Amino acid sequence: QVTLVESGGGSVQAGGSLGLTCTVSPYTTSNMCAAWFRQAPRKEREGVAAISGGGGAFFAGFVEGRSTITRDNAKKTIYLQLNGFQPGDTAMYFCAASRTDRCSSKLWTLTSGYTYWGRGTQVTVSS
Repeated sequence: QVTLVESGGGSVQAGGSLGLTCTVSPYTTSNMCAAWFRQAPRKEREGVAAISGGGGAFFAGFVEGRSTITRDNAKKTIYLQLNGFQPGDTAMYFCAASRTDRCSSKLWTLTSGYTYWGRGTQVTVSS
């Protein structure tokens, strides 16, 4: 059983930055497509960013240019850095992992493509 645990959420002011960490156990992250999703109240869960086992990354348009996603296979972590927070970024942020090595450039935003999910970490942006 693969377990994902998110950390790093909290309150941040508009314009600020935050780093979110997803810790995966017990298996290595090197052969997983991993992603971050978010879900605001009364909204659908949406993809934020994804990273393939080989390191290729994809980003949603609303975070393009102000976000990075990296992985540390030795530590079994997936790290999401978000900058320039806006009130619309307030949401629960979830980590997800698939059983495939490569993320699809066209399908990575689909929640159905991920087998394993964390419980989420809340990010609240104040203006």
